[in-house]
Amino acid sequence: MPREIAIGGVYMPSLTLLFLLTLAGAWVIDRLLAWYGFYRNAWHPTMLRASLFVCIYGALALYIYH
Repeated sequence: MPREIAIGGVYMPSLTLLFLLTLAGAWVIDRLLAWYGFYRNAWHPTMLRASLFVCIYGALALYIYH
């Protein structure tokens, strides 16, 4: 994947697009976990959501840039 992507003549880092993709994916996973009641067993649901986002973002970045 190229390091920069031109969108409408503006160069954006590809990690920005990866961030938006991760936001959508983490939101879907978060809704599924909430629907199954997973967060009732979590000590700190907000921290779990943040760590889920960081893990997905890191995994996608490593997959693309490795």
